[in-house]
Amino acid sequence: MNTLLNTLLLLAAAVAIPGVINRTRARLAGRRGIRFLQHLYDVRLQLRKGAVYSPTVSALFRATPSVYAGAALIAALFVPVGDLQPLLSFEGDIVAFAYLLALGRVALILAAMDTGSSFEGMGASREALYGALVEPALMLTAGTLALASGQCSFARIFAAGAAIDTQQIVILLLATYILVKIVFTESGRVPVDDPRTHLELTMIHEVMCLDYCGVDMALVKIGGWLKTAALSLLAADAATTAWGCPWWLAAPGAVLLTGLSVGIVESTQARNKLSRNTTFILTIAALAALVFFTCYLLRLNIGLQ
Repeated sequence: MNTLLNTLLLLAAAVAIPGVINRTRARLAGRRGIRFLQHLYDVRLQLRKGAVYSPTVSALFRATPSVYAGAALIAALFVPVGDLQPLLSFEGDIVAFAYLLALGRVALILAAMDTGSSFEGMGASREALYGALVEPALMLTAGTLALASGQCSFARIFAAGAAIDTQQIVILLLATYILVKIVFTESGRVPVDDPRTHLELTMIHEVMCLDYCGVDMALVKIGGWLKTAALSLLAADAATTAWGCPWWLAAPGAVLLTGLSVGIVESTQARNKLSRNTTFILTIAALAALVFFTCYLLRLNIGLQ
């Protein structure tokens, strides 16, 4: 029962986060905005359409949407909602989580290069660079959570209970901040990327999907929602563990944390220049390394006592 509830809350968060982002952006701009579930209606329309393929693409291009969505779904199933039991869990699943996200990224990059388009190849090059820069931050943050709890599984990390002292609370809150920053990069949001732009020279994620349509485009969008929800729930789990909040606050906390933060940033900030994105992501990785090293020193001090 706990596993089923965890999965349902995860899927609900994946559906609600884009809606909160759109509503927040509309309210801050003084507009009525689109329907809360408009993105679901758009995907339903795409699922009813067939796919059109260029004669130059191979089977890799056709299989990528399924691989991307499947990798994001399996990775999300490792993430617990509070102290609920996820559908998939084993010792060391924090590493499998990162590799599954990397698998989806690599598949999308290879598919973009398979088209032979210079624009999509340029977007794939940028995605590969940013992915290589943000993955150390994700691994270091996962290592920080594992080091702070003494566990290597997401289910056990957040089932260990609230933080023991103020130092660990600070570590978990910093990990939450880093995970929220990673969401901006992984989901292709401002200030790293802008999903609303249609200028090929400035797009990153969207330009890699220019040749997709119909059901394939729907799978790519669903995979993005699941990936965003998984990272958002990790951030919410860390925050609720730090404050000792009940488990049922994790899912709405993830929706509000990501939805409001992304909506506010996209309404108040402009997208970075491409040359500044590397600095932005490297700053996240440097902060993740600093938090991990601090947690390691605190762990040594606790062990010596």
